[in-house]
Amino acid sequence: MVMELRKTDVIVVGSGPTGLMLANELALAGVGVVVLDRLAERSGQSKALNLQPRTAEVFDLRGLLEPVRRYALGNWGSGHFGGRPLTYEGWETRHPYQVHIPQAGVERALEERLAEQGVQVSRGHELVGFTQDDAGVRATVRTAAGELRVEAEYLVGCDGGRSTVRKQLGVEFPGTDASLFAFVADVFLVNRPATIPTRLRSVHDAIGRRSDKGSGGLIPMGEPDLFRLIYTSAARPDRTVPVSVDEITSALHALYGNEVEVGEVRWASRFTNATRQAAQYRVDRVLLAGDAAHIHFPAGGQGLNLGVQDAMNLGWKLAAQVQGRAPDGLLDTYHTERHPVGARVLDNTRAQTLPPQPSPETLAMHRLITDLAKLPEANRHLAGMVSGLDIHYPFPGPPHPLLGRRLPDIELTPGNWSSTLFHPAKAVLLTTSPDHLKTAAPWSPQVNATLIPTLPTPATLTRPDGHICWTPPPNDPTPDSLLTALHTWFGTPPSRP
Repeated sequence: MVMELRKTDVIVVGSGPTGLMLANELALAGVGVVVLDRLAERSGQSKALNLQPRTAEVFDLRGLLEPVRRYALGNWGSGHFGGRPLTYEGWETRHPYQVHIPQAGVERALEERLAEQGVQVSRGHELVGFTQDDAGVRATVRTAAGELRVEAEYLVGCDGGRSTVRKQLGVEFPGTDASLFAFVADVFLVNRPATIPTRLRSVHDAIGRRSDKGSGGLIPMGEPDLFRLIYTSAARPDRTVPVSVDEITSALHALYGNEVEVGEVRWASRFTNATRQAAQYRVDRVLLAGDAAHIHFPAGGQGLNLGVQDAMNLGWKLAAQVQGRAPDGLLDTYHTERHPVGARVLDNTRAQTLPPQPSPETLAMHRLITDLAKLPEANRHLAGMVSGLDIHYPFPGPPHPLLGRRLPDIELTPGNWSSTLFHPAKAVLLTTSPDHLKTAAPWSPQVNATLIPTLPTPATLTRPDGHICWTPPPNDPTPDSLLTALHTWFGTPPSRP
């Protein structure tokens, strides 16, 4: 039997938020992409429930925030660190809140945008195996109609914590095994007492309940009497056994009393605090992103956001590599920049997690963290870390406080924000100097250069992912440093006809 053959530039395995965001980035750059997903249809399970402020900014950079908001349930005005309230004051963001949205809504909005770009997810397509060499990647895919071969220049595994891509690639996945066991369930309640609110100011308001059997709480899900139950206990259930109605009922009674009862269970799943990170995010022509690269306890709601930001970092670099315009080493910066960010999230989720039977020393440490989190500067530090607003990449160039950090959205003229300049996924040069425009002109296909009458700093060159990669060094009247930055990040400019 002759195996069907498809060719493309990049294969993306997995159509969760990470895979869909990456596919959108590639398609926007004009790169051919095939998205494979083993499920015959989108699950519709709510899973993650929030967008952190930095992810809201990332979506805004591509004109995606408003489409995503169509499926949101509202905003939460603050976050939390291990149950301690966090505010986003002082981070210069237009989105100082979390967007309350089930993961299914994020996936739906991203898939709709991908379809607008002419790309459909290949559902019911399971990756069986792949090989790679200097010429490219060859993937074998199982479908209902038989096996399919897909050839591409690169393949990216966005296929979750049990990633087939990572396992077949042979990348080590070091970390710690589970010591804490929990479940989530989307349930309709019967006889809901008034102590269970239907609106929340913060997710902290919902998850802070404790009993002698466990801890957790209920989060309203936008439909009458539909709630997300999150529950952690000292019990060590068999993860292969589905969450039962009796378990859910017992947890509800422990947290809210015996009056409340379970009606329908829409979806339930177990999870743990197993924490692991891939040793390498890239092996030649195959890369890892999202949960395929890192898993952790969902403390603070950081998982979906970490994956989407992986995709934002990788997308423009991989597109440049495929299109032959990437400078040497650009694609390797995906690992060098994102691996430390992932490691930091793993650390902070560990720090937020109390064991089922904490020692007096552990409890004392957590009380100390609670006291520290009340201090404005400590609260700001924790909020920046959990939200992703404080990410600081180690970029080359003369030291500057802005270098490697995100560009806050700047109001260029009344009602006109700098975020709109990033919609085409180009780099953005904002400057008050016409000389800078002349220097950047040869890179115009990749760099959107804009002259602005006034700016907080004389000029910034910002990569397509929103991170500042150049500002003028002090007392630098020449455009030489800008020229160096343009070559460093965007390679040799295209020759003019």
